Amino acid sequence: MKENYEHFISRNIKAFYKRRLFSPILYLFLLAALWIIFPLDGMLHPMTMAAGDTFGGAYEAGERYVRTTLQDLKFAGYTSEAHGSTRGYFYYTMRDDQCSIILLSPSTCEEGLPTIDQLQVTGRIVKGKETYQELLSSLAKDLDWTKDGIARQLPAYYFSEPDYNPLATRILFVIYFGTMAYSVLYLIVCMVYIRFPVLSPVCQNLVVFGHPTKMLAEAEEELATLPQLATEDMFITEHYFIMTSPYGNAILPIQEILWIYKHSTLHKFLWYHFSISYTMHITANKHVYVTCPKNTKSDIDGIMDYLAEANHNILVGFSEENRLKVQAAQGKPFHIEKFYALLRRRF
Repeated sequence: MKENYEHFISRNIKAFYKRRLFSPILYLFLLAALWIIFPLDGMLHPMTMAAGDTFGGAYEAGERYVRTTLQDLKFAGYTSEAHGSTRGYFYYTMRDDQCSIILLSPSTCEEGLPTIDQLQVTGRIVKGKETYQELLSSLAKDLDWTKDGIARQLPAYYFSEPDYNPLATRILFVIYFGTMAYSVLYLIVCMVYIRFPVLSPVCQNLVVFGHPTKMLAEAEEELATLPQLATEDMFITEHYFIMTSPYGNAILPIQEILWIYKHSTLHKFLWYHFSISYTMHITANKHVYVTCPKNTKSDIDGIMDYLAEANHNILVGFSEENRLKVQAAQGKPFHIEKFYALLRRRF
């Protein structure tokens, strides 16, 4: 028995947080893949195009988002519509002896100015699709050209200011880097708890009852020496109730427990009821709460009976009378205590 339960609590705390390393690591790999696959770096730092650069050349070089200075812009007489509103106005200009098509936002071109002498603007290089092809068809009719003829004169790419939304870009990167920072921080915290289990919340919650390091060592020693009662993931020693389940870990001094009760959960798929699990709730002094989910009725009944025998002051069973007694014994917590109690319940 001693060999099986040697440092059993610490080992389970480490295993609990090792399992939680997978999700943030996977998410960080996903963020890295998104950064590589999509032009996120270009969105964050658009390339500044030189006077001799062409949109087609920049696109073929992998640049999608660019900042450029445009000169001598002329309104083509056509607009781009989306969802019943005008999203942009088509202009054309000569750039390095080549005619380029420019789509400007309504606010930039003041709802279609006939000409614009010079403009510095940031946008996206877009490969022409339906809207662009419709524009070429309309221009071909205006100039009495064939569609193929005008397609040979104009590049397959055009510059679109509406396709670069600064606000949406900022929101995207706030979410991107914010969730990245959270994942990295969570990884660091988990690794600290793996290296030093006594720093984990399950041990630090004991600070309201005494010294966490000493109490963890005492609980480990009692569990390794002679547990009074053991189920699959719940244990009772001389002085402690211990839980080591996949859903969380807990250590509670038995003399600090005020109230225990259980409730059942029916698990079903569509119309088929396939199992019933039981959850035990423990309320202790200092507004400490522990939930032991997904256990069998026999295991919980055995734990509750033993706890009630070990501490005759423990209230057993859910009732309004017991709730009021516990509330009177605990007293109303301060606001900060309520916050900590909520965090402990969540955990």
